[in-house]
Parts: sequence; C-alpha cells; structure tokens
Amino acid sequence: MAGHIQDRWYKTETGPDGKPRQVKTDRYGLGLRYRARYIGPDGTEKSKSFPDKQKRLAAQWLAHIEADMSRGQYVDPAAGRTTFRQYGEKWLASQTTDPTTQTAVAVQLRRHAFPYIGTRPLDSFRPEHIRDWLKELETALPVSSYRRVIFASVSAVLAAAVDDELLAKNPCKSRSVRPPAAVPPRVKPWTPDVLFAVRSALPRRYQAMVDVGGGCGLRQGEIFGLAEEHVRYDTGWLRVANQVKVVNGHLVFGPPKRGKERDVPLPRQVARVLREHAEEFPPVDVTLPWLRPDGPLVTKRLFFSLTGGGAVRRTDFNTRVWKFALVEAGIIPEPEEGERHQAAREHGMHALRHFYASVLLDAGENIKALSTYLGHSDPGFTLRVYTHLMPSSEGRTRRAVDDMYRALGETSDGPQTAQGG
Repeated sequence: MAGHIQDRWYKTETGPDGKPRQVKTDRYGLGLRYRARYIGPDGTEKSKSFPDKQKRLAAQWLAHIEADMSRGQYVDPAAGRTTFRQYGEKWLASQTTDPTTQTAVAVQLRRHAFPYIGTRPLDSFRPEHIRDWLKELETALPVSSYRRVIFASVSAVLAAAVDDELLAKNPCKSRSVRPPAAVPPRVKPWTPDVLFAVRSALPRRYQAMVDVGGGCGLRQGEIFGLAEEHVRYDTGWLRVANQVKVVNGHLVFGPPKRGKERDVPLPRQVARVLREHAEEFPPVDVTLPWLRPDGPLVTKRLFFSLTGGGAVRRTDFNTRVWKFALVEAGIIPEPEEGERHQAAREHGMHALRHFYASVLLDAGENIKALSTYLGHSDPGFTLRVYTHLMPSSEGRTRRAVDDMYRALGETSDGPQTAQGG
C-alpha cells in the first residue's frame, strides 16, 4: 500500500485493562470520515478524504496511486485539478515560436477550445471528451483542414501536460479519437489570361507584384518586403530574406516562413518589369521593428509601398485593392451595395505561387528544385500539393514520339515507312 487510511471519527486509546480500544473523537459525525494519505514522489504528503462507509473506496484509491507510481504514470491529484484553460493560458505564455504563429494558436484555443473544454480539470480528460468536442467543432467549423489545425493545437497542450506530469495520457492520441481528415485543396492554377487580367486591374504601383509572385513564386508578405538590395540583376537571382507581417496588429519585418531564406531564379522579363517599376515608383526606405512590435528597428528599401510611403498591410491590401481587381477581372462578382466582397480564398495572392508552380512543372522542372524555390521545408509537401499538375507519363510519351516525328519532317522516309510496315 502506498500510504494509510486515517479514521477521523475514531481514535485508538489504551483502556483500563491495558488493551487498545476505539474511542470517538471530537470530529465524530462531522465532515468526511476517512482520509487516505501517502507520500508523493516529491517527498510531500498527499491526501484525499472519503465519507462514512467508503473505506473500501479509499483503499482502492490508494492502490491505484501505488500502481501508477510503479508504472511511472503517477499524476499529482492536486495538480491534475488545474483546468484546461488555466494550463492552456500558461502554455501559451511559455511559447517561443514565431509571434505570428503564437497569435494564431492563441486565437484557435480561445475561440474554439476553451469555450468547450476549458473548464474541465486536466486529470478528468478521457477520449470521449475529445470526441464530443470534435463533434461540436464540426458543427461550428465545416472546413476540415482548419479543424485539424485546432485539434493539433489542443493535442500539443495536452502533450505538454503529460510531460509536466499533470495528465497520465494524451486523450487526443487515443485510437478511438480520429483527427479531422486532412483534405488538401486541389489546386487549380490560373491561366496566363487570368493572371494578366488581374495584373491589369491593379493600380499601376502594385502591378509588378503579380510578376514577382507569378514569375518568382514569392509569398504575399515576401512580395511586400522585397528590398532593392535583394534583386541581383547582374547574376539573375532574387534573394528572399525577409517579409512584412502583422504581429498583434502591428507591422513588423521578419524572416521568411520558418526562417528559410532562399534564392530564386530571376527571369529576364521579371527583371525588366522591376526595373521599369522602380523608374516609375522609386523604392523607398521603410523602417519597422524586427520580428516583434518591441523589436529592434530595421530599415529596408522596398519596391512596394503605400502612396505616401510606408509598408503595405496585408488585410488592407486584400480588401481595398486585391478583391477589387478580382471583380474587374471577372473572377468574383461585384458585391451588392453595402455588402462585402465574397470570400475568395483560392483567388488570394497565393494563387500567384500556384501559377508559378504550374508553369515550372509544365516546363519539366523537378519537384526538389520547385520546393526549394517555393521555400517549402519538405519536397514531399510540394509533391502532395502539386502532383496532379505534373505531366503524366503517358502525356510525356506522346509528346516525345510526336516531337520525334516533327523533327524528322516531311523529307524523311521515317513516317511513311512506319505507316507502310
């Protein structure tokens, strides 16, 4: 037994005859009768009280504690009473990841997890509670991919609670809990006609953004943060070294996604467009804090800026510039008076990267090189997203044979011989 059980209603005294006997204490009939006590791994005494006629339950509880200790699965009952919200907030405050990622995870937990399971003590979590939460989440959020991201954040919090010995097992890892399905959207890239229709619909000071995104594969924040020093006309390369992003409502400079700086080929036509753009709209010095709103100030000479100077803010650009261009290009309908533009996630600036990928794959570029140019951490991810855009083997076979026949020309006997044989 890991400890012992104290009876608070009776105590043992030695009677006149010298034999021990049970005597009522001053607490007789008051409060919970039995107190199960043991010494925890940290050397301090732990206890739990049980009512009258439940001494057997107290003994079972102690036996369970002893078994958990022997298996290395012991959780301090007092610590386990910390709620998911309490621990989750503490976990958020301890994160050292990218500030933008921290903000996104905080929003996920506070909007979609804490309201459902935030008051539940950690040691009471069972797989059924996660299953019930996922069912409610499915009703509130029909997009499976976003539910999967939220589920991963909740699982990360509970995994940390296991590491901190506040929870024996992570219920999200149970075989009976099925994470929301990973349903990667099937990318349908723009045609060149659509790309240049959107380009023409943008204000002139922003048109070259389409060339940088569609011709070099930069992300939106990387386009906004493109600095004059990073465009190497002489060598034909473009360095992706920073981006403009929003952290807690403030614009900051930061490294590219996952800190992966990279070099991408600078096509001659894109270089020409950037030169012409710089002549009409000379790059301007923009000063922003680095990585955090209170970070050190950094100055970059940016190709793209607001009319009066200053960095471009993603949300303002998307709602006040980009969507109006989508309407003019006929991609989304014009909203009714007083209404917002319709959601068009698949036609955001990320569509420029999809166009870039489709052009490279159609030209025969390999997945590893494309992954490098796009700044993906894993070529496997690139393959999963764009595999349907890769020319099929039968398509390559037909083209190879057709090209051979075209190369022979009408003066050769090859095709006629083949037909006659």
